[in-house]
Amino acid sequence: MHPTPAQPDPARPQPARPHRAAHDREIESLAEFDEVVAGHGTLAQYRLQAVDLTDRTDVLLTTDTTGAVFLGCPMSAEAAARVGASGALVFPPVPNLPFDPYRAFAYTPDELFESLAEGYEATPDARSYAWFQRTRSDGDIFASMLRSIHDDAVSDALDELLAGARVVGVMGGHAMARGTDAYAGAARLGRELARAGYTVATGGGPGAMEAANLGAYAAPFDDGMLEEALRLLAKAPSFRPSITDWARAAFEVRERWPDGGPSVGIPTWFYGHEPPNAFAAHIAKYFANATREDGLLARSNAGVVFLPGAAGTVQEIFDNATPNYYESRGEPTPMVLVDEAHWREKLPAWQLLTSLAGERAMASRIALVDRIEQASHAVKRLSN
Repeated sequence: MHPTPAQPDPARPQPARPHRAAHDREIESLAEFDEVVAGHGTLAQYRLQAVDLTDRTDVLLTTDTTGAVFLGCPMSAEAAARVGASGALVFPPVPNLPFDPYRAFAYTPDELFESLAEGYEATPDARSYAWFQRTRSDGDIFASMLRSIHDDAVSDALDELLAGARVVGVMGGHAMARGTDAYAGAARLGRELARAGYTVATGGGPGAMEAANLGAYAAPFDDGMLEEALRLLAKAPSFRPSITDWARAAFEVRERWPDGGPSVGIPTWFYGHEPPNAFAAHIAKYFANATREDGLLARSNAGVVFLPGAAGTVQEIFDNATPNYYESRGEPTPMVLVDEAHWREKLPAWQLLTSLAGERAMASRIALVDRIEQASHAVKRLSN
């Protein structure tokens, strides 16, 4: 149905990293490993993360590894004994897990949906959720530690991925169905933001989130591509009753138009009934929803668009408003609410938001627009 999930391609440039000394001493691929050994002749004090070193035994036996830390790096028993004796710390891979707690990069759709041809239940995404459900009810401290390590690794990968990017978050509910005018509007919003040079980030799930990621995916193509993609997706309007059919429709679009534009999805296994969408090129999936929610909003440094939603979207509005109110993350960032009737009457968040803003700096960074077509312009205006 789609390619098997590959590890990061050494020939493909990886996202730029923040210029911090700690990141300069991280090794996250075999290509980086070979480059460091060839260029510096030492692995002392380096941090190696999820790199398969089973074919580098000779190097590990002859290279200084003093103070190095190996996180989930497969290696021969001989190499592990030698680097451990040299003073390095070796955290071996954890067997029988459907995920890698030490992973160095964000997920890809192909990775999370591997084995979709056998049904969604066979995919790593579904198996990770089942593991989460089982271990959460067990209260196993080892499992909770693995979840924390995984989520921290995902946050680290996300920081590296988004270094220097202008990120606009698009928030909205999972109930928005494919084939509706609202879904098409959210897709056009994502496309317009991507074409304006922003990195689109969403909660990574279905509905409005998928639509915005789809729009960013469609950005490099002509406008007819998006219209045809919307038509194809409408064959499976929702992830209910079949996540398998819903996901297969998305991969059909990806296969017909490969190499779409990049965007980011930040979903969670906490809401495991909501699968991730296949249009975000980079998926930072978390076990802890609180970490995921705060991280998504904190990284939306160029603003956030809030489409009509329910409790989750209301929570996101005020999770975003609080640091803007206190300026705890620096200068307030734009907040654009879409659909006046929804945010004034059905769920009157706008009145509370404007009262909260008062005479503070954030007052000049909030806007309410009636139509989704106005949202991208409002983000640009508030940014200036």
